[in-house]
Amino acid sequence: MASLVLKMSVSLDGYVAPADGSSDWIAAGSSDDALSWNVETVSNAGAHLMGSTTYAGMAAYWPGDSGPFARPMNEIPKVVFSGSLTSAGWGETTIAAGDLAEAITRLKKERSGGYLLAHGGARFARSLIATGLIDEYRLLIHPAILGAGERIFPAPLTIEPVSTTVFSGGAVAHVFAAHP
Repeated sequence: MASLVLKMSVSLDGYVAPADGSSDWIAAGSSDDALSWNVETVSNAGAHLMGSTTYAGMAAYWPGDSGPFARPMNEIPKVVFSGSLTSAGWGETTIAAGDLAEAITRLKKERSGGYLLAHGGARFARSLIATGLIDEYRLLIHPAILGAGERIFPAPLTIEPVSTTVFSGGAVAHVFAAHP
């Protein structure tokens, strides 16, 4: 059975997106070792899971990119969760509609060989958290203070630390297991 991993970039003050929707803050703390950690996380996935908004942005970008994330993003199967999409033009993509928890449970049972890696959007991440089906959280904390914006944890959540990796640019990766 595959595990579900949620990977998110988070500001030091706990936001995953600023109020203006910009993404330049994610560069704070960047370094070659942080990039390697990210590429490894993305490359070891058995499937990439995302909501329709994230899918639209990624499908417009990754097919034409040649950087270190291009191969795993383009070659590893993707599942986009949407009630409105009827087709997906980005290779190796299927659309899942209906109940999110049922779809995740089915995917976890069907997939083997790598984990299911969920890429947020804040709304998609909150929906996944609400299902209680996330097995692991991989949070890359950037040395940036946003002051306001979107959070993904709407309520207290018990998690157990698995590992912490401090990168040379100042970002820190925290991996947590969901508490059973």
